[in-house]
Amino acid sequence: MASALTVVYQDAHLIVLDKPADLLSVPGRGPERADCLSARVQALWPDALIVHRLDMATSGLLVMARGIEAQRQLSMAFARRQTHKRYEAVVWGTLHPSDATASADEWQVIDRPLIVDWPNRPRSIVCPDTGKPSHTRWRVLRHEQHANTYAPLTRVALEPVTGRSHQLRVHLQHIGHPIVGDTLYAPATAQAAAPRLWLHACQLGLAHPATGVWCEWQSPVPF
Repeated sequence: MASALTVVYQDAHLIVLDKPADLLSVPGRGPERADCLSARVQALWPDALIVHRLDMATSGLLVMARGIEAQRQLSMAFARRQTHKRYEAVVWGTLHPSDATASADEWQVIDRPLIVDWPNRPRSIVCPDTGKPSHTRWRVLRHEQHANTYAPLTRVALEPVTGRSHQLRVHLQHIGHPIVGDTLYAPATAQAAAPRLWLHACQLGLAHPATGVWCEWQSPVPF
């Protein structure tokens, strides 16, 4: 299925892709989970190497390196938080800034430690005692209603400062506004309100691994 790719940008050092929802970033366990974005890319560019991942249910921008040196440079940039990532999501309910003095579109921060819930993998949970520091910036874009049920929804911009497993999904659940369509963290009504997880990686910025020039890409939100 190498033809089923949306390539946003590619050169001799990196490839930026628009991953569809419900496609793994890397192979899972077992032959039935071998199809994934990285395998499809490597069928066309054998030197392509993974740098970061998106959840299977999440769509949007993902970069792969071409060659070991580009992978090293890009991996360091992600580890040192020298990249810019922005997501857009639709969450259940009417979300307002936690600070009553803040304007509706001002950035807010969720600062709650996360850890993988090993007995219930792949879920993660907030754990003040043993969780790793996790920080998410968010702001309201607009309030909406569900087209069929008229349930209140909120469209938000999200910027993960850290990169923990399922961070955006768990943080939003923790403040009482799970992402619509989230089969792991949302209640049944919110799960049934969408055919997929309404979370999309819409912006990606980083320094080019060969030139150092800052590059930015955008992907239209499909929901």
